[in-house]
Amino acid sequence: MATTYRCPQDGTRADVTSLAWCCPVCRGPWDLDFEGAGPLRPGDLPGRVNSLWRYEEVLPLSSPATTLGEGRTPLVPLTGTVSAKLDFLMPTLSFKDRGAVMLAELARRLSPERVVADSSGNAGTAVAAYCARAALPCTVYVPEGTSAKKTEQIRAHGARLEIVPGDREATARAARTAADAPGTFYASHVFNPYFLHGTKTYVYELWEDLGGRLPDAIAVPVGNGTLLLGAALATAELLAQGLIDTRPALIAVQAEAVSPLAAAFHAGAHDLLDAPAGTTASPTLAEGIAIPRPPRARAILAAVRESGGTFLTVTEDRIRTAQRDLATRGFYVETTGVACWAAVGGWTDRSVVVPLCGAGLKTGLAA
Repeated sequence: MATTYRCPQDGTRADVTSLAWCCPVCRGPWDLDFEGAGPLRPGDLPGRVNSLWRYEEVLPLSSPATTLGEGRTPLVPLTGTVSAKLDFLMPTLSFKDRGAVMLAELARRLSPERVVADSSGNAGTAVAAYCARAALPCTVYVPEGTSAKKTEQIRAHGARLEIVPGDREATARAARTAADAPGTFYASHVFNPYFLHGTKTYVYELWEDLGGRLPDAIAVPVGNGTLLLGAALATAELLAQGLIDTRPALIAVQAEAVSPLAAAFHAGAHDLLDAPAGTTASPTLAEGIAIPRPPRARAILAAVRESGGTFLTVTEDRIRTAQRDLATRGFYVETTGVACWAAVGGWTDRSVVVPLCGAGLKTGLAA
């Protein structure tokens, strides 16, 4: 079967060699139809490259030229039932490297005139770094108020930085306008499904490190949902390959201040609820998940329900407390990255893994 983009809403397809960044009919994000190289055999893994590329059978790309050694981050117990995966130890200090390397490698093969991306910070720094590795010209759009350390990192990698007045939604609109220009590859961690096939390696690593099993639950912070949807892909694939017997519950965590998906989930809705006219998002320390209208909302809600999981929200005070608590345990994590510890750190009735997905140096300590 040829690898193609497919719109989950209307079935429209496009070749992955095109620069079409969204469905031309509904302007929604693509899914990816591809056939892996074969089943993953656990006995074949020892001795392979110590990066996410060791799972080549289940990835849509292979033999990368842009790798920075991403993946294979440590799994460390925090309590008797809660463990942390240290994705802030990635090359650009966040989990977004898992998907960014896929986008940059795809772009390198397509040789566009330019690459554009939009981000609240971490995806932008990752795309900038991997485009530098691939020698691709890159422009990153970020909202005003983005952490100075993140914008400094984007510039350091040689990308052009565009600071957009307004919120994250305004930034996305500006980037998508730029993405429509001929010869442009839109390295969107939201719209391009190659990113999700990078983030799914998070769960393959858990499965390998836990000796061929998964925890009872996997908690992830959710804004645009790229880590959660990657986790859903991986658990479905592992189940289909007979490598696990049951899928873990997906626990989606949002900041209480910006929690449109949690509101829709608990209302029993299959898509985002209509916000009252004039509604604006409240500020939150968890800037990386402050997404009022995630384009893949329907898929996120469905994935959580199908897994038997749920949505949890955390207050700003709990985020502050969680960041300091993790620091006393030796982990200095950015404010978005502590949301899951704030939500499930006290669980004792089942095993759960939380991602520490961004380094504290990216935002500093919450006041």
